[in-house]
Amino acid sequence: MGTVAKPDEPLRKVLGDKTAKVMSGGLGLDTVGDLLHHYPRRYAHRGELTDLAGLQDGEHVTVMAEVVKVQGRTLTRKPDYVLEITVTDGTGELKLSFFGRKGSYRPEKELSPGTRGLFSGKISTYFPRTGRPQRQLAHPEYRVVAAKGAAEAAQEWAEEMIPVYPATKGLDTWTIQECVKLVLDTLDLGPDPMPATTLKRHGFVGLRQACEGIHRPKDQDELRQARRRLKWDEAFVLQVALAQRRRAASALPAKARPLAEGGVLGDFDRRLPFTLTEGQVSVGDEIAADLGREHPMHRLLQGDVGSGKTVIALRAMLQTVDSGGQAALLAPTEVLAQQHYRSIMNMLGPLAQAGQLGGADNATRLALLTGSQGAKARRQALLDAASGAAGIVVGTHALLEEHVQFADLGLVVVDEQHRFGVEQRDALREKVAGGRPHVLVMTATPIPRTVAMTVFGDLDTSVLAQLPAGRAEIQTHVVPPEKPAFFARAWERIREEAGKGHQIYIVCPRIGEQEGDEGDVVPAESEEGRPMRAVLEVAPKLEEWLPNLRVGVLHGKLHPDEKDAVMRRFTERQLDVLLATTVIEVGVDVPNATVMVIMDADRFGVSQLHQLRGRVGRGGLPGLCLLVTDAAEGTKARERLAAIASTTDGFELSRLDLEQRREGDVLGATQAGRSSSLRLLTLIYDEKVILKARDEAAALVDADPDLADHPLLAAELAALVDADRAEYLEKT
Repeated sequence: MGTVAKPDEPLRKVLGDKTAKVMSGGLGLDTVGDLLHHYPRRYAHRGELTDLAGLQDGEHVTVMAEVVKVQGRTLTRKPDYVLEITVTDGTGELKLSFFGRKGSYRPEKELSPGTRGLFSGKISTYFPRTGRPQRQLAHPEYRVVAAKGAAEAAQEWAEEMIPVYPATKGLDTWTIQECVKLVLDTLDLGPDPMPATTLKRHGFVGLRQACEGIHRPKDQDELRQARRRLKWDEAFVLQVALAQRRRAASALPAKARPLAEGGVLGDFDRRLPFTLTEGQVSVGDEIAADLGREHPMHRLLQGDVGSGKTVIALRAMLQTVDSGGQAALLAPTEVLAQQHYRSIMNMLGPLAQAGQLGGADNATRLALLTGSQGAKARRQALLDAASGAAGIVVGTHALLEEHVQFADLGLVVVDEQHRFGVEQRDALREKVAGGRPHVLVMTATPIPRTVAMTVFGDLDTSVLAQLPAGRAEIQTHVVPPEKPAFFARAWERIREEAGKGHQIYIVCPRIGEQEGDEGDVVPAESEEGRPMRAVLEVAPKLEEWLPNLRVGVLHGKLHPDEKDAVMRRFTERQLDVLLATTVIEVGVDVPNATVMVIMDADRFGVSQLHQLRGRVGRGGLPGLCLLVTDAAEGTKARERLAAIASTTDGFELSRLDLEQRREGDVLGATQAGRSSSLRLLTLIYDEKVILKARDEAAALVDADPDLADHPLLAAELAALVDADRAEYLEKT
């Protein structure tokens, strides 16, 4: 068309309206820059056939294969004809099925035995009346690969790299390849936005060369150089955004909450029945120093299950109280909020009974605020928060409501941050007049270092890697469908533990019979068509499996008072077994519980399973976790369960979780990876790149905070951090 392709140019001007419409609707690509960042997912070689054994039903694939058989058959029903072409990778076979005869369209004319080609479509399985099930591509798109010419060297022909792009219905990989070629042939990128000193220091190729090398590489070295440069671009621009964010946060005002002598914190430390670990002392000192500064603390406190994060958070809250301020602890569920309230009340004892008979002289008051409280209790909690009588307020989303006021909110502790939206967290922070509160984010899901410094790049990170004394070993076993004796033995073990006076959790993924009735868990990838076990389905069976044991039922649809009553009975050993959904996933602490049985364990993610397992082994008694599953051997679900059973190291498991799930959009609210701003960079494997980019970005922002001397880089940053993401960054 003669149009010069610039990165911000609409694709319709370069490719035409029809193709651009499919690009936009199917792949979300609207500009030349979008198409340039739609990188090949892999590269096929003319001399290398695709491994057909690893293809999964429902997967949209593009395979390189060779035709071995062509056969047409007349059918007794419509369509009355099918052309079956069998292709192979040398070890396995795949059917290409073309139904009916359409005009002059005759695939058999091009696809004779011995022909090699690229075939694109969705994998499915059909079941012939005789013989074994057959995998097929129905009406695949295809492109014949040219035979080796007489003048071509065999090695050159075999090694030529053919990009295979993520495709969509109506837009196959070779059409995308042709569109990319058209764009590259007329591309005007303008000056390179990366500082020349950076390019020279790291030996990166130029941006134009990188674009050519990723989309039409001549060899592996050219591809490697292109990927190296483009990964750096992703890491560096992202880290510049986070460096600017850290700098802006450090300039905000906050009231200092320094350590005070003779306060409630000192009395609390003297009352502790255990000695803090070295890690707890070190992290506590970091937080105490942050609280004493006149700009807001933004700290992520992460540690494995049972590492003592609550004690650290409580000490920070008491330091805030000693300085005349208040602290709010935001929990994601009522069960967890009530558990935190009882746990903190027990730890503080008389120190939480200000104004009451038996209260300590310098005591504070603890308030609980949830959405389902009775009117009288709610009014008292609101009054205690607004007047400042309550130094610590524990609550759920109810804390975020407009009419909830604090006298002097100094510290916000957020438990399990990923369960709260940005707007929700921001609402609590806005309750501080004339400044910002200090913020401590806790997570019981360990995060790999590269993820923490990217996803939480604006937060200072503290890690509790050392478990307190008294945490017992937890053994984990998979109870698989191919070994029914294991299932029977599981209930024997439960009866044995109950006979010793110990308690048991049994967790199901759903409440009742209807899909979507729960809301407590989003099931992980599992085999389609297999029904999930439900609490209300399992409950009557326990009378047979666990006769004479006292069973309580807990799930998200119970009235909050009933939930609290069931949890209290279990905590006070009036129940032997708690049958529940994942409302007990985090925070619940019953030292006498020794067994965790997870029904349909393959329905849960890695972090959920690890959290659930962490509910046992908390009181010095050895723990046992049984993962009951109907998933077949060799499936991804069974691999996930085997990984859980092989280690109790949450940091190791978090790497596995990230490998399976993708990173999500690290600059936006997306929690899964579909809308990620990262195309090539993987947080789990590119640690060295991220570290270098982080250091270099910090130095550049320190020297040039607004990027006044780097306008091209500023433009790249503006494209990455659009209005929505900018608002997200501001709020978080």
